[in-house]
Parts: sequence; C-alpha cells; structure tokens
Amino acid sequence: MAISPSAGLRRIQCKAAANYLTASGFISSKSNKNSMKGWYPNSGEADEDTLPTLPDIRESSRDLYMNAPMATGTIRRVKTNAVGYGLQFRASIDRGKLGISKEEAHEWEENTEREFRVWSESKHCDLTMNQNFYDMQDLILCSILLNGDLLILTPQIKRAGSVYDTRIQLIEADRISNPDLQPDSHKVAGGIELDKYGTPKAYYIKTSKAYPYDQDMKWKRIPAFGARSGRPNALHVYFKERVGQRRGVPLLAPVIETLKQLTRLAESELNAAVLASFFTVFVKTMPGGAGGLQGGFIPGQEIEDGPEGEFTYEMGQGNVIEMDAGQDISIADPKRPNIAFEPFFNALIKQLGSSLEIPYEQLILHFSASYSASRAALLEAWKYYRKVRTWMVRNICQPIYEIWLEEAIQKGRVKAPGFYIDPAIRYAWCRSIWGGPGQGQIDPYKETRASELKIKNYLATHEDEYVAINGGNWDDALHRLSRERDSIIDNKFPYPSSDSNMQNIDPDLRNTNENGAKDE
Repeated sequence: MAISPSAGLRRIQCKAAANYLTASGFISSKSNKNSMKGWYPNSGEADEDTLPTLPDIRESSRDLYMNAPMATGTIRRVKTNAVGYGLQFRASIDRGKLGISKEEAHEWEENTEREFRVWSESKHCDLTMNQNFYDMQDLILCSILLNGDLLILTPQIKRAGSVYDTRIQLIEADRISNPDLQPDSHKVAGGIELDKYGTPKAYYIKTSKAYPYDQDMKWKRIPAFGARSGRPNALHVYFKERVGQRRGVPLLAPVIETLKQLTRLAESELNAAVLASFFTVFVKTMPGGAGGLQGGFIPGQEIEDGPEGEFTYEMGQGNVIEMDAGQDISIADPKRPNIAFEPFFNALIKQLGSSLEIPYEQLILHFSASYSASRAALLEAWKYYRKVRTWMVRNICQPIYEIWLEEAIQKGRVKAPGFYIDPAIRYAWCRSIWGGPGQGQIDPYKETRASELKIKNYLATHEDEYVAINGGNWDDALHRLSRERDSIIDNKFPYPSSDSNMQNIDPDLRNTNENGAKDE
C-alpha cells in the first residue's frame, strides 16, 4: 500500500467483490466458507449414482433387517399397516359409460368378484404354489422395501385343478442384471433394456438353476410387452425418485450408516450392562504382603489335569473371606447401565423417523405422550402408509387384476362387451377399489362420535368411515349387518336404534367432549 497506493486500493476492491460474489445466493459445497471445507460432493445421472453401489446397498439392507431390531421393526411396520392381511378387491365399474342399469352393474360386479376369488384365494395363482394372491402382497412389498425393486412375471401356464392359467412369478432384484455381466451402457443398464424413448423394452434374468453359486450362469431375455397383444409380460415395480432411474433403492439406503452405528451402540451398552451384572472383586497385594490367593480365599474345585494343589476360585453367597496381612480388595464399578444412553438413543430414532416418514412413536411403538400427540403421530404415519398402499394398488394389484380379467373374458366366464374395441370402455370395465386394514382408534368413543358427526353433516360417507376404522369392504359389512338385523327381528329381540344406543351409554361419557370436558 505504501509502495503503490493505487495497486493496493484495486486489490482491496477485488477482494471485496470476490467476497460479495461468494457470499451471495445459496451456500453450497463450493462456497468460500470454513464450514464447507472438506465437502466434495460428486453427483451424476440417476443410474450413475445408484447402479454401481446397488448390490452393496442391498446386502447391507438385508443384513440390517436380519440383525438390527430397528431396521426389522421399520420394514414390518410398513408391511403391517400398508398391506396387513392383504388389499381386498371390489369391482366398481363405470356403468354410466357402459350404459347399463344399476342392477346389471351390481350383478356383473358380484359375478366378477366371485370369479376373482376363485383365482386369488387359491395357491394356484402362485407359480410356486406357496401363497395365494393376498399373502403374496406382503412378500412383494417386503422385497421392494428390502431390495429396492422386484420383477413380477405373469406367465400363462395350464395346471390341473385350476380354472385360470395366469400365474405370478416373483424375480428377486439380484437376478436382474446385464447379460454375461457386461458393463452398463445407455441401452442396457442394471439388466434393463430401454428403447429410444426410455421405455423398458426387455429384462435380462439369470436363469441358472444353481444361482447364485453356479459359475456358468445364463441369462434369459424377457420382452416387457407382448409383440402383438401389447399385454405386459413383466411388471418392474419400485419407488421411483429421480428422472431416468432404472432400478429402485432399498428403503433403508439413506440411513444404513446410522442404523448400523446405532445397533453397535446398543450392543455395546448391552454387553457392558451384562458384564456389570457380575460382581467382580480384585484382590490387591500390598508391598511386603502375602502373595497369591491360596491363603485367604476358600478354594473351589481342584483343576483337573492341572498341577497338584491348583484350584479355581469362585465368589460364594454370603461367604466370609479371610485375607492375609497386606491384602485389600477393589470392587469394579463400570457405571452401567449408562443413564445417558436412552436420551441419546431416542434422539437418533427421531432423526431416523424423520427420514423414513414414520414418527418416533410409531417406530418404537411407545405412546407415552398425551392423546393429542399420540393421535397426531398416528395420523402422520398413516399419510405414508396410505401413500404406499395407493402405490401398491396402482402398480401391482390393479395391473395384475386387469391381466386376470382379460383371461376371464377370453374364457367366457366374465362378459364385457366392447372390451377390445374402445380403450375407454375397457377402462370402464376394469375399474375397481382395493381396501386394506384400517388405522385403528386411540380413543374409540371420541373417534366414533367424530365419525357420526362427519356422516351427519355430509362430510364423509358410511363407507369412508367404515374403511378408516375397520378396513375391509363396506358392502360386505352392510350385507352382514342386514342379515344380523333380520335374525334379531325374526327371533323377536328388540333391535337397537341409534337413539337407544346413546341412551344406554354412561351419562358421564355421553356428555364428554373431545377435550375431556363436560358439554354444557
């Protein structure tokens, strides 16, 4: 500055301009800030970021599912709530588009539901004859959550004792790979061949009977769609999160490291607590004192095949120990259990829950907060469960039903005029509803009363509230209620009305509002 004031001034101006430019806008890994130093992210296209490490991610996910309680509980929680005992089918055709009466539509739906039960509730629908369609839904979702994706084949195979020929064959993610283990390319990557538009054209599956141990593996090319009919030969199902993503990633992929470290921490604390449960005493010999334990401790059993006079020493119950002069004891105190472990563990579980879209209370199945907090956690969790259920219906249940329905029409067991003529008519015949288990209730009285108010004020239908509380099929429940009513009346029992039901409720409960206060 003293030598050249003008050069020094320009240097100060350039530094100020550089600092302003690097400080403006969003802060990123390349920002000129100390907090961003050492961060060098490298990201590419979806396939570049996922395919190279996908096999390792699958192996880690499976190991966590088998050996980490939190990972096991997370996967099972999603399965139980999203699928449960299976998503049940109910036909719901568009009779306005089809131009048929209400009675004709109802008759067609009942007949189709009966025919679908013949196929779906039999193990013949499974190529391996291990499960029916509703049990397979649980396995399908579990495979997708664990491995990231799944390939579902729907071959037509005749089988004795089966009315229909449509079968479901599940191909695990590991078996989908490039033929002859060739490197990924723009055309074939991750075992999936795309056309010029990015549409799946074919899938390559390892077919070795000794897979995965046979070194002489072979691959089979499965076209994605039939050449003439356009019927899907395979359903590649996974949760897609990026444009151009060919393969799915396991649910636990973002939290693999955290779950593993959390499991190690829990195991270490458990081992420490077990060791602390043993009452351990160290005998100290002072300088000049008697050496060894023989003089003070009562010996146990003599060691077999050992030197004569060598004994094992054990702590007894209420033993009086005599020690020689110059000896003292020191009691080991490892300070376990660690009182800071549970708060730290719970803090990490809350972080995991945020990443997985499952509230902390749902992850650990512990509802110790207030009714409002517990219900809020349940409602937030069910947003995710409903999303998974809707995804299952759209990508698995409905496509498989449409494949079966086409065979039923071809066999003449279901009549659907215009099915092959107009795609809009085909869609009208294929419409359906799939219901699963309800979310349950934390306070049945309060929530049932809220359902009654919704129905009374036309904010919900009976079917909506029935499915939300119990799950299942409202029409089936209505038929059962009708039969029960007829049976009660036939046997000359008084049939309870809604008013009489309210009269039978404890007045203290009947006059209590949602906040637990008495209604005026």
